[in-house]
Amino acid sequence: MRIGITTTVPSEVIWAAGMIPVDLNNLFITSSRRAQYIKAAEYEGYPRNVCGWIKGIYGALAVEAGIDTVIAVTQGDCSNTHALMETLQLRGIRSIPFAYPFNRSPETLYNEISHLAEELGTSMTDAEKVRCDMEPLRKKLDRLDEMTWKDNLVSGQENHIWLVSSSDFNSDPKEYEAKLDSFISIASARTRYNDTLRLAFVGVPPILDDIYDVVEEYGARIVFNEIQRQFSMPVRKGGLVSQYMSYTYPYDIFHRLSYILPELELRGVHGVIHYVQSFCHRQIEDLILRKKIPIPILTVEGDQPGRVDERTRIRLQAFVEFLADRMVGKR
Repeated sequence: MRIGITTTVPSEVIWAAGMIPVDLNNLFITSSRRAQYIKAAEYEGYPRNVCGWIKGIYGALAVEAGIDTVIAVTQGDCSNTHALMETLQLRGIRSIPFAYPFNRSPETLYNEISHLAEELGTSMTDAEKVRCDMEPLRKKLDRLDEMTWKDNLVSGQENHIWLVSSSDFNSDPKEYEAKLDSFISIASARTRYNDTLRLAFVGVPPILDDIYDVVEEYGARIVFNEIQRQFSMPVRKGGLVSQYMSYTYPYDIFHRLSYILPELELRGVHGVIHYVQSFCHRQIEDLILRKKIPIPILTVEGDQPGRVDERTRIRLQAFVEFLADRMVGKR
């Protein structure tokens, strides 16, 4: 049974129940019919000023067959998820709510994961076993990330693709791991990047296809993908509850900053691209990031899936040139 997820959830529970998680964001954004998904959602009544990701998820479920149950994260992700659940219910698709506690209460999170396990017909014990079984795969993702910022062998785009896919391991952990092994082997033999400008990408994964390529075209490289790295669960000490307590994305911005700031220093980052999605409440967090991050920030907004527009291209080029001039001035 394939079960949809609206964002990263404790997928160990899904695997333990003998089911297959499908990240609906990835199903939407990688499809050749993604424009059709958005049009389908708008045709059925979704407003134009609603996040493209939400419309894409709804449209994917409306057009694609084979998913009749969705785990919807009602706290810690998109503020439109409640309405998404209601419109899915109208289509006869079952929605199971899952909420990350805003106060990061371990007791509340335990109860949420335990309730999810009960809904899916499994147990916390079985889910914990799956978590342990997945540890070798997650260690390989640690290695992939290190090869990006430390060994300078992996591009920002490649880092993004592998890490964003770790939300559901492309619905097949064994195949995903085999392909990852092959990629790591090939990348290990590459010539190292000799770039001098290193950028970080913070915020939700972009809806823009070529933003990483554009950045590299202008002479910089992204060596830190904040949320994508979180999908791979970089902090895994303790059990299942502890792992998802350490997962920063669904919690407050200050908890995210406690992970972001040390990584910026560790990776020698010169500037930050803060990606925000049109009509998303997380845009407001930009003012906090600008007060707390001590290096230059460029805020980039995306709406519909596609390539970077010319205005954004010019802004990215100007930002890279500004950082290059700034480095020269410090010498």
